[in-house]
Amino acid sequence: MRIAVLSDVHANYHALEATLAAVDAEGADEVWCLGDTVGYGPRPNRCCAIVRERAAICLAGNHDLAVTGALSIEEFNGEAAAAAQWTREVIEPEARAFLESLAPSGARRGVELFHGSPIDPVWDYVLSEQAAYASFQATDAPLVLVGHSHVPLAISWRDGELGGGIATAGEEVDLSAPRWILNPGSVGQPRGGDPRAAWLLIDEEAARATFRRTPYAVELTQAEIRERGLPDGLAARLALGQ
Repeated sequence: MRIAVLSDVHANYHALEATLAAVDAEGADEVWCLGDTVGYGPRPNRCCAIVRERAAICLAGNHDLAVTGALSIEEFNGEAAAAAQWTREVIEPEARAFLESLAPSGARRGVELFHGSPIDPVWDYVLSEQAAYASFQATDAPLVLVGHSHVPLAISWRDGELGGGIATAGEEVDLSAPRWILNPGSVGQPRGGDPRAAWLLIDEEAARATFRRTPYAVELTQAEIRERGLPDGLAARLALGQ
């Protein structure tokens, strides 16, 4: 089984479309999504429809929960709050029902999935050694998949020691030996200085995971953000990968 792991699409249709074309070219058997299908971006309904159709597993992220009303918009900062409010106003009933059906964690074949982390599936970021250590202690799963931070990560736990860190495009991880926490990065709002959509390909038979980057038409998403009156900063950051 070959599995494409996506996260943090953030209503960026052009990034999602390009990523799924790359996923199909790789011959992936399933798509898993770690949450935040909406928020920040200009095409929430279209992205919900695609993810609902394509993903065998999909989690709820904090932005998804804000749009459904499960979280208060007051918990978000200025640009995120403005985008969440706009998304609430334009979300269609079918897309809302899809988001409402999701949970922030899941499991599949010895893998545990969280939008945030095993400590807090909604809000916790795995971005420090302390957070990684706590996450490994909170579960005995050999492979833990997380999203939320938009930063691709490959963190290992072997003989009581942490290893790894930020993952680069093309980096391969051997899943046969230690335990791992992997973050595929963000499809729709990548960070770390690389504007290309980020995702992860897991090959179960080969016990290998590979970090992928896919270019997309950033300028088209930027134009849609501005056309809809969303904060300009959300458009500007896409070209910078920040």
